Amino acid sequence: MNKTMIKEDLQHIWHPCTQMKDHETLPLIPIKSGKGVYLFDFEGNRYIDAISSWWVNIFGHANPKINEKVKKQLDTLEHVILAGFTHEPAVTLAKRLVALTPEGLQKVFFADNGSSAVEVALKMSYHYHRNRGENRSLFLSLTNSYHGETLGALSVGDVQLYKETYEPLLIACIQTPVPKDQSRQSAREALEALSDLLDQRGKEIAALILEPLIQGAGGMHMYHPDYLKGARVLTKAHGIHLIADEIMTGFGRTGTMFGCEQAGITPDFMLLSKGLTGGYLPLSVVMTTDEVYSAFYCDYNEHKAFLHSHSYTGNPLACSAALATLDIFESEDILGNNKKKSAYIAEKLDRFTALSNVKEVRQTGMVTAIELEGYRAEERIGLKVYEYGLKHGVLLRPLGPVIYFMPPYVISYEEIDTMMEVAFEGIRSL
Repeated sequence: MNKTMIKEDLQHIWHPCTQMKDHETLPLIPIKSGKGVYLFDFEGNRYIDAISSWWVNIFGHANPKINEKVKKQLDTLEHVILAGFTHEPAVTLAKRLVALTPEGLQKVFFADNGSSAVEVALKMSYHYHRNRGENRSLFLSLTNSYHGETLGALSVGDVQLYKETYEPLLIACIQTPVPKDQSRQSAREALEALSDLLDQRGKEIAALILEPLIQGAGGMHMYHPDYLKGARVLTKAHGIHLIADEIMTGFGRTGTMFGCEQAGITPDFMLLSKGLTGGYLPLSVVMTTDEVYSAFYCDYNEHKAFLHSHSYTGNPLACSAALATLDIFESEDILGNNKKKSAYIAEKLDRFTALSNVKEVRQTGMVTAIELEGYRAEERIGLKVYEYGLKHGVLLRPLGPVIYFMPPYVISYEEIDTMMEVAFEGIRSL
């Protein structure tokens, strides 16, 4: 079964973020099933999913509560066009998200993945200014940021590994320094740079887009909430939108439901995906304000209307998975339990700092990063740790020299011990 599946896969499937030639020596692993924090292959091996399958399965695999809600919806309505029609899961989800997110975010625009949500927000922001008679065609983002891989999303990112090949195709964007670490002083220094840049070019800029508190694909770089507070003040002063990309940080990853909460701010746009459906189905939303919405509300004008759509906008099955995910947050003390698990993980990090090849250990909520040093890029140490992890029952997928933990919230303390022990031995064995 395994050999046939692997052979047929490599004949037909082009995998994401993968140099396919690697699979000449690194075997694919066909997965038969998942349950809780575990993935099971066809040979009876199990793997702790320490990265929540690219940060999405916040309540683990085959969660019975989410399963039940999606199955029930399947017998009622699987999909319907959301232009001119609506349905109960979409309406209920929109109401609950408005109640859950920072005050002032009153409107919900549905898309189907994180990159699409970024595209929607960029277009909405530019179009808003255009409808008000302003030409602001420049976007601003933080150095080292990542916002997806469609052309607009790629444009506002700053991880060269992803964007340099496509540079001639990208829209206009400039960067401002991200705080260099998690200290308040670094936040102040970065805000001074932002203030100077906005004084010079603020009238050209439509929006500042950022990942609150943690830059995911940028090596899990972390910074202090003070930067968000200051950025909100500065963007308002210059009439610039603030786009909070909470696609990864949303739904409890940072220790609060949303990263913006730790700064007490309301952005003009909040982007949600990944954990929104518990990792079950593709869905994203762009939360925005009545002010932004009002700039498009008028008698029919094809140039003023926001003409953006996806075939699967507001899919009822995906909305039902999202509603089940919110139910779990409401019925259980997820954030409180996560706080305890985060503290437990923090207690076990000292041994990593003692390793000579560890440069830095950092943590925000349920995200922990261990950055290694002393290796050349061509050594591909991340791949070595990945292989070690698989041999010992843990799925780790490092970001270059950064080994990180982002497990499902249902992980037990014993499973945390296993996850961290395997990572430790994998790093020590390099």
